[in-house]
Amino acid sequence: MTISIKDLNKKYGEQWALKNVSLNVDKGEVIGLLGPNGAGKSTLMKCIVGALEPTSGEILVNDRSVKDHAFETKQFIGYLPENNPLYMDMYVKEYLSFVADIRKQTSQSIDEVIEKVGLTPEKNKKIKQLSKGYKQRVGLAQAIIHQPDILILDEPTNGLDPNQIIEIRNLIKEVGENKTVIISTHIMQEVAALCSRVVLLNKGEKLADKSIVEFQGKYETLEAAFHDLTTQTKAEV
Repeated sequence: MTISIKDLNKKYGEQWALKNVSLNVDKGEVIGLLGPNGAGKSTLMKCIVGALEPTSGEILVNDRSVKDHAFETKQFIGYLPENNPLYMDMYVKEYLSFVADIRKQTSQSIDEVIEKVGLTPEKNKKIKQLSKGYKQRVGLAQAIIHQPDILILDEPTNGLDPNQIIEIRNLIKEVGENKTVIISTHIMQEVAALCSRVVLLNKGEKLADKSIVEFQGKYETLEAAFHDLTTQTKAEV
């Protein structure tokens, strides 16, 4: 399942959130989408999943236009937004049943995804009673309940403690096997653990698109490479 993005632009009023971004993601790749706050990462993800319409440019999912075939392409994609918008007064299983119904999934798929993401002990609790780590599990469960070929994960470990980060990271590694995955994160250890390739955005523009080894290059750490590349001018990069 491939993603092809060509000359993508998104403008809010007078401000460009994305400027001429082009990107190809092949089946089975795990891409780390990096960049400072306001770089355009979430905007790019929202455009891919069809939550935002770009100002110009084209996005193809498995050779189908996201704009012209919105319903069809969304069936291929599982999406976990940055703010994980859950219905806090719903019970875990009730919420996932609601999502499964929208996705036209069977009751068996609900039980399977609950077990897969480790929610079995919490399935009869209200979502608002869960820890942040378990809420992220619920968000991940809704993203994979229809067994999508593509996973788009926006800051999936944001706000978690170190133990929760490791748990969610391992879970992403497991559920992301044989899928095309794009992960936005500020945690470089996460990139090193999960990703095969880095795409770096800054001020709406693509600065780098390289393997982990190439991205780190001459620098001792991924953090050092990130800092240097995002503080250089475009001409220097």
